[in-house]
Amino acid sequence: MVTAIVIPIICLYFFWLTKKEMKEHDTKWLDTYQVQQEAIITGEIKSIVEEKQRFYYHRYIYVQSLKLQTETKIVTAQKITPITNNFNKVSFNVGDVIRLYGKWEQNRFIFNQYKIEKR
Repeated sequence: MVTAIVIPIICLYFFWLTKKEMKEHDTKWLDTYQVQQEAIITGEIKSIVEEKQRFYYHRYIYVQSLKLQTETKIVTAQKITPITNNFNKVSFNVGDVIRLYGKWEQNRFIFNQYKIEKR
């Protein structure tokens, strides 16, 4: 008699907990595109690496890593975009001079807005 009451309650609790956790990860996944604009760097693109990474179970992000030659050193900059139904890949070209708006995170510059400069 007790197990007929307790087991469904435990199952409902874990179902509720899983739904709550998935909702939190979905908001974190969508927030990867939002980057605070704390700094600006300008440089020439030396190399581009693009890859699709798993964020959480069936949620993916698209990471574009750019090596930029600034006036003083080579900087790694990353554009992180969640892959949704209306995802559009941004293409960069080696040799372009670009201005990036974003923030520093460890040794890399995370950005979401950019402007291609004329030489």
